[in-house]
Amino acid sequence: MTIYDIATAAGVSASTVSRVINHKSGIRKETREKIEKLIEEYNYSPIVAARGLVMQSSKMIGILLVDIRVVHHIDNAFAIEQELAKRGYCSIIMSTGADEANIGSCIRQLEQRRVEGIALIGSMFMAKSTYHTIKTYLPDIPVVIINGYLDLPNVTGIIADEESGVTDCVALLARKGRKNIVYVNDADSPANRNKRKGFLAGIRALGYPQNKIYEAATSYASGYEITKDILREDPSVDGIIYSVDITATGGALLESGRKVPEDISVIGVDNSIYAKISYPQLTSLDNNAESQSKLAVDLLIKALNNEPHERSVLLKTHIVERETT
Repeated sequence: MTIYDIATAAGVSASTVSRVINHKSGIRKETREKIEKLIEEYNYSPIVAARGLVMQSSKMIGILLVDIRVVHHIDNAFAIEQELAKRGYCSIIMSTGADEANIGSCIRQLEQRRVEGIALIGSMFMAKSTYHTIKTYLPDIPVVIINGYLDLPNVTGIIADEESGVTDCVALLARKGRKNIVYVNDADSPANRNKRKGFLAGIRALGYPQNKIYEAATSYASGYEITKDILREDPSVDGIIYSVDITATGGALLESGRKVPEDISVIGVDNSIYAKISYPQLTSLDNNAESQSKLAVDLLIKALNNEPHERSVLLKTHIVERETT
């Protein structure tokens, strides 16, 4: 009988069994009692078995993001990794892809590597499969989600209020005299669904007609093509909000004889590097990526130290106005 056999029988990680053996805090009472009962039942000798255990903290944190090519997500990962390094932690950064089975596999790999905590970047991790994987394999390891939340006792969520932010974008365009505003969505995700809700709320608040929502890919080329289609279908469109900056940069470069921002206004979301290097420079909704990253580390460290901390945090957004409005 090994520590891993005890962990399997208890439905917890080997590190959780180790923490019980070594009388560490932060273990739920029922979990501790279950493990102690198994130790007694199997006549397991903690003193002998513990000789092979790594007694010190691993000082390792896992950072997962769906697609490492998404610039604002890798910016989050970089900021988290740098902040953790200042506090003596090493990071394992993994790009999971969107496949739920692969996301689950990556989470289990981190558990096997005995990470002390995990940071998940992006609302795509707000999935039932992720919920069940964490609940099953990481019930005692602190997890923080940037722009998402899962209702588990060891999970903390940080959410940017992009819904209200996009509503504010609609109001800004209205103040600029725009009457026919549309929205371009780049992917189906919980965050983008909130942005869509914010757009529709803004349109309703102004009493504008229920304008159209278009779908595009997360790319400059897709933004360019969908914008041409929008203006071909309805030349009276005078304001476009895009769910992500990279798609908006394609929309900002018009070849229809319409001038930005004189004839049509363009807004993106993320306030990423794309907004700053775009020509003309792109007005964008800043979702406070840097603040999210620093807060994620603060909350993760508090959870690792068993200190009181918030389970869910909502951060305000703000519009950075540039040349496209």
